[in-house]
Amino acid sequence: MALIQNALAVVVVLGVMIIFHELGHFLAAKYFDVRVEAFSIGFGKRLAGRQVGDTDYRLCALPLGGYVKMAGDNIGEGTGDPGEFLSKPRWQRFFIAVMGPVFNFILAVILLTGLYVVVFKQPAFLDKAAEIGYVAQNSPAAKAGIQPGDRITKFDGIANPNWEILEFHVLSNPAHPVDTTFVRDGQEHTATVTPDVEGRERVGVAGWGPLLPAMVGSVDPGESAANAGVQAGDRIYSVDGKVILYRPEMIDIVQKSKGAPLHLVIERAGKRFDTTVTARSRDTPGVGPMWRIGVTFQDLVISKSLPLPEAFKESLSRNRTFAMMIFDFAGKLLERRMSPRSMAGPIGISQQAGDAARQGPYDFITLMAFISINLGIFNLFPIPILDGGQILLLLIEGALRRDLSLAVKEKIITVGFVFLVLFAVYVSYMDIVKSLPARFEKLLP
Repeated sequence: MALIQNALAVVVVLGVMIIFHELGHFLAAKYFDVRVEAFSIGFGKRLAGRQVGDTDYRLCALPLGGYVKMAGDNIGEGTGDPGEFLSKPRWQRFFIAVMGPVFNFILAVILLTGLYVVVFKQPAFLDKAAEIGYVAQNSPAAKAGIQPGDRITKFDGIANPNWEILEFHVLSNPAHPVDTTFVRDGQEHTATVTPDVEGRERVGVAGWGPLLPAMVGSVDPGESAANAGVQAGDRIYSVDGKVILYRPEMIDIVQKSKGAPLHLVIERAGKRFDTTVTARSRDTPGVGPMWRIGVTFQDLVISKSLPLPEAFKESLSRNRTFAMMIFDFAGKLLERRMSPRSMAGPIGISQQAGDAARQGPYDFITLMAFISINLGIFNLFPIPILDGGQILLLLIEGALRRDLSLAVKEKIITVGFVFLVLFAVYVSYMDIVKSLPARFEKLLP
């Protein structure tokens, strides 16, 4: 069932991405009076369609995207007809080529804008300053001298990163020493953090967590916390003298108390007062017996609907962050600072799409936007047979003020085709390696 869900999810994701990409080429070609012979949804055998003017709008058997066939768009097949792609001026061909990736960027903005008008969700700490609330023992952060309460002011060359940016740069620097600047008690310090390599993707982990104060969301009447005067909106500042900067630590302390009295310092409206609570064991559905003091904590996820202008602005910001991450990721792959196993091929994308679909529409649409940005950027890389390769050839011919010979173009396209085939095989191999049991994975490069 999971395999079927993954397959259906990836068909939807890649289908929408590629069709929208091809729509960009199609509309630009129509604008410049290029004769479009076919606009196809899917590949392979034609199942249905309708001829409108010069264009056959068709539905084909394999629903993995689509394509646009323009008259005379293949090297060597042009007849000089003014309606053919290669008969158009270079600047028009440039515009037609670039509109595919541009439409992928537009789609990503549309998807997230529409999503955020309905609901916008993110962890409350994600766009906040990178204040440390937790450091794991013997972690890279601990070895570098980072402590709870510190604030990271520079990491991997990025000044004043928020948590999202910080965590991405940790992830993208496995086993690579990173110069780090942090502030403690108003004093600036420097250190070197070398993220550990973790997981099958071999990404970086620093072993720190964000500042997550123990903010009380609600208090159960009649329980120990209510009897001790704790109220919704209070912050549990410390427990038995330990300042709580990372909420899970509070939960851990309560479980370990086994019913022993706990001395709390409560912060309310800028003032602090002491009180004592005693945890009682309660049966928790799906978990079993747990020690509780009778409070629930505030949700760490912001969830709200945004007005259209604000949703559009947030969508632009989010997609800009996606694009920056993709470029940084590609650069570190080329520098060999990241493992190729961090890439995802068709199998990996189908697994991600299936997981996102099972988590719900929010995660699925967010993944679609990320993949759309990814597809747009990838197509702009100067690789022959991709849009970026075609754009590069047009720029070279424009600088030379003449067309390259047919033989040269054919060789360039052949090299590009071979490269893409090998690349597809390589990332698919990486997907297979990551899906194998760990005992077999270790035997493979």
